[in-house]
Amino acid sequence: MKWLSSFKPDNFTLAIVATVAISSFFPAVGAAGEALHYLTIFAIALLFFLHGARLSREAALAGALHWRLHLIVLGATFVLFPILGLILRQTLGAVLPDSLLVGLLFLCLLPSTVQSSIAFTSIAHGNVAAAVCSASLSNLLGIFITPALVALLMNLKGGVSLHAVLDIVLQLLAPFLAGHLLRPWIGDFVARHRYALGYVDRGSILLVVYLAFSEAVANGLWHVLSAGDLVKLLAVCALLLAIVLLATVFIARRLGFVRADEIVIVFCGSKKSLASGVPMAGVLFPLAQVGMIVLPLMLFHQIQLMVCAALAKRYAASSVAGREAR
Repeated sequence: MKWLSSFKPDNFTLAIVATVAISSFFPAVGAAGEALHYLTIFAIALLFFLHGARLSREAALAGALHWRLHLIVLGATFVLFPILGLILRQTLGAVLPDSLLVGLLFLCLLPSTVQSSIAFTSIAHGNVAAAVCSASLSNLLGIFITPALVALLMNLKGGVSLHAVLDIVLQLLAPFLAGHLLRPWIGDFVARHRYALGYVDRGSILLVVYLAFSEAVANGLWHVLSAGDLVKLLAVCALLLAIVLLATVFIARRLGFVRADEIVIVFCGSKKSLASGVPMAGVLFPLAQVGMIVLPLMLFHQIQLMVCAALAKRYAASSVAGREAR
């Protein structure tokens, strides 16, 4: 029964569920909501500042030789996923509320994860250096590509406004660049305290989730969203992940990538970043809509962790078996 441990929710997912529950019963409204809004803006800026400080130029340069691999990962992240998101939005109009379909499409426009992609690649005995480069590149480009895809594909009224563009620059891009430029002076500190600073990452996301769901609950979220909608959304997220996993395995093998590089393509190309997605949603969309929009991302996040954990162990087991057979 050890395989069941792969499907156990992680502590951060449990914290998100608890945050949603708290916001449902004790939403932040009025002056408290206003104060939390400004605190959230600061937390998002700090989050992206730390992302910039962590980005290693050496890792990016070391992985640059694997350009074919990176193109496949970026293609899966910013081409395959958006195409699937558009198909789902067009075909599931009678199955799910439009707000959840908007959330599904937004999920498909996000960059890949960094930490979990690298961790699963390592567990599966893949090319860790290439995973570091590919996941970091996806997150870096996502700061530019995701807002552009949102404006292009999501049919927002008037597109992404000038105010939203300024918010992206001030809350996401400027802190990221500042952190990266200061890396020579603060990089060692960030590396030494990565576990403590990890609470900043998680805390920022929990703040955005609490604020977004507080606003959504105040606007009647649980009156328009049923348990049946959640079950259907869960099934759609699982189907989406399955399609991308199968596609990345097929493409990697069809193009003749070695096993270590196939693992990178599978794990970096199939994931979506909760750490980037929730703050971006808070910047790009009206606060009243953010709760429903990030709900598919939160479900997909847990599914991808559970499935990829099991898949990484399977890759590792087959790798060991292959070495023993020799």
